[in-house]
This record gives sequence, structure tokens and C-alpha cells, in this order.
Amino acid sequence: QVQLVESGGGLVQAGGPQRLSCAASGKIFFINVMEWYRQPPGKQRERVAAAFTDGRTTYADVVKGRFTISRDNAENSVYLQMNSLKPEDTAVYFCHAQLIVLGEGSHSRDFWGSGTQVTVSS
Repeated sequence: QVQLVESGGGLVQAGGPQRLSCAASGKIFFINVMEWYRQPPGKQRERVAAAFTDGRTTYADVVKGRFTISRDNAENSVYLQMNSLKPEDTAVYFCHAQLIVLGEGSHSRDFWGSGTQVTVSS
């Protein structure tokens, strides 16, 4: 029905940049918000950044000033530009969207990508 596919993960040296992409496809009527979460090894999943349809963005304190989230509403895509990466940024990064599926009125649903691994070496 709706799929989110992430790309752009990999191995990067500390201090370097990495850019993640996520594309949503399927029977999408409207996307309320697209977000990036991450789950470090042995830890709980945490929200990293959010991009709302009205243009607002929010960030977790630990990534403010280093990460930038952006959306392409026409392509139903979201990006995460990560700069000055640290070893503690190592995690599986997940794309999340809260959206309205075509034919389901105004009811919003949550969809997740399968995740992409980002490993930052020191």
C-alpha cells in the first residue's frame, strides 16, 4: 500500500558527512510529517529530526547544528544531511511518515522504512 525506502547509509569517518534519503511511494493522499529516527546498538529507538508539511523542522538536542532535515513534497521524499559525525551517531537510521492513505478519509497512519545502517569510525 505504502512503502518507505531509505538509502545512503554506510561507513564514514568521524568528522565526515553522510546524507540519507527516504522515498515514500504508494497510495499516498497527504503526508503530515516525515521523520528520521535512529536506534544505536543495544539502545532504544530515538527521534532525530522531523519535517512537517508546513515547513517546520525539529531536531534532537544531540544533533542540533550538525544535522539538517529537508523534504521534497513533490517527490514524497525526506533527506537527512549529517555533518561532523561522531562515533556515537552510529545506529540504524529509520525513516518514518505519518500520512493519509488514498481512500481512507482523514485518518492518519504511521509507516516505517526498514532502516539503513550508519557506522562512524573513530
